[in-house]
Amino acid sequence: MSTPAAEHAPGLTSADGIAARARGLTKAYGSGETTVLALDSVDVDIARGRFTAVMGPSGSGKSTLMHCLAGLDTVSAGQVWLGDTEITGLKDRELTRLRRDRIGFMFQSFNLVPTLNARENITLPMDIAGRKPDEQWLDRVIDTLGLRDRLGHRPAQLSGGQQQRVACARALASRPELIFADEPTGNLDSRAGLEVLGFLREAVDSLQQTVVMVTHDPGAAAHSDLVLFLADGRIVDEMRQPTAESVLERMKRFDVIRAPSDDGGGDDGGDGPAGPATSGED
Repeated sequence: MSTPAAEHAPGLTSADGIAARARGLTKAYGSGETTVLALDSVDVDIARGRFTAVMGPSGSGKSTLMHCLAGLDTVSAGQVWLGDTEITGLKDRELTRLRRDRIGFMFQSFNLVPTLNARENITLPMDIAGRKPDEQWLDRVIDTLGLRDRLGHRPAQLSGGQQQRVACARALASRPELIFADEPTGNLDSRAGLEVLGFLREAVDSLQQTVVMVTHDPGAAAHSDLVLFLADGRIVDEMRQPTAESVLERMKRFDVIRAPSDDGGGDDGGDGPAGPATSGED
């Protein structure tokens, strides 16, 4: 099992470029007096071959940032690139092809097809695209994730942790330029969650993948190489070689800053102070 990034020797995940970047990225919901600014002129570079975590209080813009970088949501202003390709302004069909061919996704819900077995779920995006998988790479992913003896099982025959490993393998199978993981351990118990985080860490260290993970959990963020902290739609800090303790201490500052205006009436689900509504995004 892999360990948090702070315990990895420097150089194991050295970047050889920028996998994705944004300049002046702005996302607003609504109009007029009801406008909510989810992202406020964000500049960010995602280093290739690194594991980047994105954290912040509820309503800070974490998921919105991920969705805009991945081309899942449009931007109100600014530019976003995947590698050397500017994705802002691409037509829907071009964006769909780009996401399918160059990006892998992991979400809190596993999104597996119940009638397909594990292997069929892993190769489904490539099957839809009419592309044959690289069998050597696929075998390496399957063995790295410990799924060899589960390939013939359907989702209902797998544990939650095994289902998320299948989802992780699906994200890795096409050897994408970038993997986006949105709260990938949110529906897992602590043991299964640690397994999945270890596999994401190994995907970076052993398979030279690039991972961006949105999370509320300091322990999950500790597996990354770099944590970006968002507040009110802006990147306000970053932390290299994080530990769970150092991330937790940084997150506490959000509580201190916002506590004076907190009337105690909001329910933030334990994820930090509630921010402005952003059409369901945080």
